[in-house]
Amino acid sequence: MTLNERIAELTAKVEEMKAANQEELEALRIKYLSKKGEISELFNEFRAVSKEEKAALGQPLNRLRQMAEQRMTELKEAVAAVAESAVVRDDLTRTPDPMALGARHPLSLVREQIIDIFSRIGFTVADGPEVEDDKHVFGMLNFAPEHPARDMQDTFFVEKEDGVQKPTDILLRTHTSSVQTRVMTEFAKRLRNGEDGAIRVLCPGRVYRNEAISARAHCFFHQVEGLYIDKNVSFADLRQALLYFAKEMFGEGTDIRLRPSYFPFTEPSAEMDISCDICGGKGCAFCKGTGWVEILGCGMVDPNVLEACGIDSKVYSGYAFGMGVERIANLKYRVKDLRLFSENDVRFLRQFESC
Repeated sequence: MTLNERIAELTAKVEEMKAANQEELEALRIKYLSKKGEISELFNEFRAVSKEEKAALGQPLNRLRQMAEQRMTELKEAVAAVAESAVVRDDLTRTPDPMALGARHPLSLVREQIIDIFSRIGFTVADGPEVEDDKHVFGMLNFAPEHPARDMQDTFFVEKEDGVQKPTDILLRTHTSSVQTRVMTEFAKRLRNGEDGAIRVLCPGRVYRNEAISARAHCFFHQVEGLYIDKNVSFADLRQALLYFAKEMFGEGTDIRLRPSYFPFTEPSAEMDISCDICGGKGCAFCKGTGWVEILGCGMVDPNVLEACGIDSKVYSGYAFGMGVERIANLKYRVKDLRLFSENDVRFLRQFESC
């Protein structure tokens, strides 16, 4: 093949050059324009031809090199444009002001800490609806329709007929105990199917009560309730679990005491206090001079509740407890006004960035 024919053949190849990325572009440069490339080899051979041939071949050979360089420039720009279009652009609708990083809400911090502590002794998390029926919130928890204990709960009703409460009334749950009734009902179904086992769950969530909003009360707040159902569960098991929780949450030196109380769904029932960690139990303004601070209610699950959920109270027993997350957060972070937790004031929330 003559030098003229090779120039023509190489010119056709250069016109058809394509590259999809930088690697392919570099391979083309090396093949055609490097010192040992095909075009450079043609120039080396061009030096050995006669003067007459140089006059005929010089111009097409120079055009070939110029064409190759121009084609490489075009391909380089095309590859760069494709790479640039693949870059994820910033959101142009975003505010030009710098946006500070957020932090976990103090109630979320406390809630997760409570869950973490009880998960170490086998408790798992159960969830349920916030809009519930009267049956799961009151009826299955030993609240009779005319029971005076219903007056303890100032309820937001969604659907309610006039007169005595009915199981079909729809309301915003006043406690997360409604989740416990659903868990116990499912457990009873498994027992009827010949399965065995136990219940050991935590029920965290938001609850609602029709109360005046103040520094010490709100129309919605957060609870974490616990339930343990098994054979031969005793009050001693309850006390040991709560003592473990108090020491993990408030410090190894924390002590507890249980005072007799009343709840429709537990018998016997108790309120649990912890020793004041500010004065060490000596008495101060925070604990009102008693050396103790109340944090939760608890007790053994009433047999009527077990039976209402389909569990044989002669075989199974259990304990339950419930605490307000805001209450624990108040004790832990010394927050005096309950309303601060729901106002989303960044000046307040920034205090918890390092927690």
